[in-house]
Amino acid sequence: MQADLGWSYSQAGWLSTVNAIGYLAGAVATVVLVGRVAQERLYAWGIVLTALTLIASGLTRDFWWMSAWRFGSGAFAAPVFIAVGALASNLYGADQKKNAMAIALAFGGGGLGMVMSALVFPHFFAAQGAGAWPMAWLALGGASVLMLPTGLWAAKQLQTPVRQVDDAPPQRFGPMGYSMVAYFSFAVGYIVYLTFLSAFLKTLGASPWTVSLIWSIVGVGTIASSFVWRGMIGRYRTGLPMAVTLSFVAVGCVLPVVFPTMLGLLVSSVLFGLSVFMPPTSVTSFIRQNNPPDTWGRLMGIYTVIFAVGQCIGPIAAGAIGDMFGNIGYGLLAAGAILMIGAVFAGFQRALGDAPAGR
Repeated sequence: MQADLGWSYSQAGWLSTVNAIGYLAGAVATVVLVGRVAQERLYAWGIVLTALTLIASGLTRDFWWMSAWRFGSGAFAAPVFIAVGALASNLYGADQKKNAMAIALAFGGGGLGMVMSALVFPHFFAAQGAGAWPMAWLALGGASVLMLPTGLWAAKQLQTPVRQVDDAPPQRFGPMGYSMVAYFSFAVGYIVYLTFLSAFLKTLGASPWTVSLIWSIVGVGTIASSFVWRGMIGRYRTGLPMAVTLSFVAVGCVLPVVFPTMLGLLVSSVLFGLSVFMPPTSVTSFIRQNNPPDTWGRLMGIYTVIFAVGQCIGPIAAGAIGDMFGNIGYGLLAAGAILMIGAVFAGFQRALGDAPAGR
């Protein structure tokens, strides 16, 4: 899209930012609705409307209409993200490791989409040219529509009670402050890699096969990450899992710039793929292990609002840095620094209430 429509890095970053603004709006709305509407209904409506906005994104070449559809996509994805975390958190009762596995699989499932996109789109664009990008949006939307029956069936299997807002217990956020700052830093940093890695690879002269390989590894890594990290995430009630996984994301983000070789790119894609969906998994597990069940949905919503604010900042800021220096690599370096700061804050997060020593 950037090549075909002649956009700057800032304009390209804006599409991710406006998507994040929509995500923020959707998260705020979900925080309000989660006490009134069953979470499986929020999830079901979210996946349907998100699929439709993806299709709509392939039906316009206008920058502002595209911005509107990207906003809608973010707004409708937020309740999906919030609800799926809360629903997966309670699948296995008191079995923390199995719950951690369920949460990780729910968030890591996006890796399958990454792999499919990586195997198809670089070669598609190499053959058809940059102007064929609308077909990519239509293909993504079409694939989402094909998966709707499975998603809607899954939602019907999970019946969660709706607690009245007036009955919700008061919640103190101060003890969770370090994890909130860490999650904000994650949101600012990780999306820069997802938004601009392909553009950076282009500046290195990477072939379509290289781009396909790198994104395929990222996608496979996100699928495998559920099995790699489930033990740590299920075991610790502190911010340690988030600190470790954030560190991996940070290193993966800066490696392509510091070591712009094939080996550097491969190691980057492995580290990033294995860790990028684990901070959200860690947050969900942290909420579940340290708070009563009646607060999980609302707390997931609040953390998602924090996440959405960070996503609004990351792409446009990195795009501006890239325009300033004429190289988006500087934006990736800045993102890596923010991620590492988040890892430090996560390391200070302690368990709430009584917990085993060191956990």
